[in-house]
Amino acid sequence: MTIELAVDCRNQLGEGPIWDVREQALYWVDIAGRELQRFDSASESVRRCLMPERVASFALRRSSGMVLALESGFAFFEPLTEEFRWIARPEATIGRNRFNDGKCDSSGRFWAGTMDDAGTEYTGSLYRLDADLTVHRMENGVGIPNSLAWSPDDRTFYFADTLDGRIYAYDYDAPSGAISQKRLFVSTSDPGSPDGSAIDSEGYLWNAEWDGWRVVRYAPDGSIDRVIPLPVQKPTSCAFGGPDLRTLYVTSARWDLAPSDLAAQPWAGGVLTMQVDVAGLPAARFAG
Repeated sequence: MTIELAVDCRNQLGEGPIWDVREQALYWVDIAGRELQRFDSASESVRRCLMPERVASFALRRSSGMVLALESGFAFFEPLTEEFRWIARPEATIGRNRFNDGKCDSSGRFWAGTMDDAGTEYTGSLYRLDADLTVHRMENGVGIPNSLAWSPDDRTFYFADTLDGRIYAYDYDAPSGAISQKRLFVSTSDPGSPDGSAIDSEGYLWNAEWDGWRVVRYAPDGSIDRVIPLPVQKPTSCAFGGPDLRTLYVTSARWDLAPSDLAAQPWAGGVLTMQVDVAGLPAARFAG
């Protein structure tokens, strides 16, 4: 498998890639840099939008623009006009927390989790933002929320706590958006911890391992199907893109890497790409 550097963006904390099938473009964020970024696959040009505060994750909307999970809450953003509008700040009284990973389900709800900004305490929660803009807390006692994904049949929801080093599976009820029957899906070992994920069309979960130098493809039963070594220590998330959704994009970080580490891994913080033999699924869009 040939791994290439698609964007030499050198993000401190690149995260949350999403492929827009309408635009044939990749969007992702640099949390530490407060930037939303867009890579046009045809022109290979990159556009960056500076946000009013750290932006952790987002989802495309069915109409236009996107919904964001910023440091302190949810907001709408229109990239073409750079119009920005706050929706809700569910943890306005918890100053130590910030939002982290998020994704949209097939029914058009946006899910995102919060975390202790230092990444050491279990003060976070998992929230669901519905199309009518109501906010629901779905889990609490979360360390570092990551890896939100749904099986193609919408019966299983995946959610990782990086602080635990575990990915969990839940029963998922698509009509109501309810989750139940939390159970261990996989537990990772040193040095890597589970970060962001993507589901392919066969129902396998592709997970980027923070500090693990790799992406792992897990079968629905939790067994390892394949391991893809990477030339970067801190891959953060992945997404399927390209005309046939067989291009895997992987974001990464330079966070806490010493100068000697950066010299040894010059692609750190960039967006990596590779061709894979299975297609992904189009990114779900927010219905609100």
